[in-house]
Amino acid sequence: MTLLMSMSMSMNLVSIIVLVGVSVTFGGVNGLSMGYYLMSCPFVDPIVKNTVNRALQNDPTLAASLVRMHFHDCFVEGCDGSVLIDSTRDNTAEKDSPANESLRGYEVIDDIKEQLENQCPGVVSCADIVAMAARDAVFWAGGPFYDIPKGRKDGTRSRIEDTANLPSPFFNASQLINTFARRGFTAQQMVALSGAHTLGVARCVSFKDRLDGTDPLLSPNFGRTLSRTCSNGDNAIQTFDATADSFDNVYYNALSRGAGVLFSDQTLFASPRTRGIVNAYAMNQALFFLDFQQAIIKMGMLDVKEGRWGQVRRNCRRVN
Repeated sequence: MTLLMSMSMSMNLVSIIVLVGVSVTFGGVNGLSMGYYLMSCPFVDPIVKNTVNRALQNDPTLAASLVRMHFHDCFVEGCDGSVLIDSTRDNTAEKDSPANESLRGYEVIDDIKEQLENQCPGVVSCADIVAMAARDAVFWAGGPFYDIPKGRKDGTRSRIEDTANLPSPFFNASQLINTFARRGFTAQQMVALSGAHTLGVARCVSFKDRLDGTDPLLSPNFGRTLSRTCSNGDNAIQTFDATADSFDNVYYNALSRGAGVLFSDQTLFASPRTRGIVNAYAMNQALFFLDFQQAIIKMGMLDVKEGRWGQVRRNCRRVN
């Protein structure tokens, strides 16, 4: 048996283990289930997957955006599609917060929603679409496949002040651990979810404060790299790792070399409480994939709306 075949079989086994675990651990919780749309909208998964794949073929950088959108949705008002709602004259919504102004991919969600409304009107929630799109973006970028329980309902609240719940790029490891713990996550799950930074970029405005010479975690060599990026302005971008469009463990290897872009990235290696987890993921991509799968499925269960507490929006950008 070749090494490639052995690795492939190992990763398939990892996916099978996770899917079995998910069915046992999460199936039916909060009224969600794997087969929620089996009778009411049986083609929901291929519609989401095919639309995401087409979008990413045209613009691979959208993979990072779709995963980040899911995180920013769930960590504010729960996984309820609130990040999709447009601001109105009377309300500034989450998406117009400085923390969300670089989010992209809303048009992908709109495209999926339009197709699903044509196939099965009023059935599939925007919250489920966001979760499924993130799942398919991870897999398209080379990450693990995982399935998710479905049946989330859409929320009716989206306020800019609620985005204060999002972790800051300036947090140290203790602050990150405490922030995630309040949402029910362990330190290991927090480090695994941070691995989503294997995709995408950061803007200079989120790390330029590290360049004033007072950041003990910033190596001189990497500091010069970040300074060159920021010489092009606050909106200049720096990739989190060398493979910004591929879901892999290169992010953790970057942290071990002192090349974490955000302070909240590099602190994971600097802190004794999380350094061992970073090293483990840097050495073992399969372990990272397994832990990431479990953590992101758990994240997708945060404060799920159901019954009269939610709705299925006809248009993801506004409440019915």
